[in-house]
Amino acid sequence: MIAVNIKNYEKYKYKLMHELLKKTTPFAEGLDHPECVAVHIDGSVWAGGEGGQIYRIDPEGSAVNEVGNTGGFILGIAFSPGCEWLCICDSANHCLWQPDLATRQIRELSIGVEGHRFNIPNYPVFDREGNLYVSESGAFKSSVGKVIKYDKQGVGKIWHPGPFSFSNGMALDKTGAWLYVVVSWLPGVERIRINADGSAGEKQTWCLMPQTVPDGIAFDKADNLYITCYAPNAIYKLSPDRVMTLLIDDWEAHTLSNPTNIAFGGKNFDQLFTSNLGRWHVNRIDLGVKGLPLASHYKG
Repeated sequence: MIAVNIKNYEKYKYKLMHELLKKTTPFAEGLDHPECVAVHIDGSVWAGGEGGQIYRIDPEGSAVNEVGNTGGFILGIAFSPGCEWLCICDSANHCLWQPDLATRQIRELSIGVEGHRFNIPNYPVFDREGNLYVSESGAFKSSVGKVIKYDKQGVGKIWHPGPFSFSNGMALDKTGAWLYVVVSWLPGVERIRINADGSAGEKQTWCLMPQTVPDGIAFDKADNLYITCYAPNAIYKLSPDRVMTLLIDDWEAHTLSNPTNIAFGGKNFDQLFTSNLGRWHVNRIDLGVKGLPLASHYKG
């Protein structure tokens, strides 16, 4: 009886994954190996390319416009509260950029902070107050990753020294009390308590993901954490009580191809957008689950 139940469960599990993969479709094509994705409050979807491109995709996915270029390699991007400005992480130029969304001129925002110059600035996250957290991956296969924090005036410092074994995608929980950090070579996700005074508190290992290379994360409104993997070509779902479920697995790597960053969006905020570093498109997944709004979805 147990063997039959397991067999039936496996059939059911793979049926669900297959059905969700069928709901995963290219939203926009013709991008240059996009690593990142972010959703503007107006419904447009933004992404970056490996040649320094900054793309704006209209809410229907019908038009992809290159609105800027840093000449580097764009990793993570994030909008500030109210989408007043965009922060761009550039690994080739080892810096953060801030484009003017009206004039499309780009200025260098930061090359680092006291005691540390960026090597691989990877992913930015804003809180509701306008503070900016940036993961500094450090170096491949080395435990030298950090988290940098900038206040609303732009003053930065090493917020948590780690060490992280390649700190990557990040997300704040709905309480704003914890910053979750993907640690790609752990591999898994760690989280850091944000103290009442804004300083970094305890660090905890939240989940381990053997034989994967996790990259990006996003919360839904029910506190489930979605985790994309550069390898394998998969998305996992971690429940609040830390039960891991393989949500989508694309062994062919045509639809999901080295998925990296993810972001919720769409008319009802129940679609999941994924970048694909291995190909030339951004996906839209009709997840049917509402995402957790980010700081950018509120007026600053």
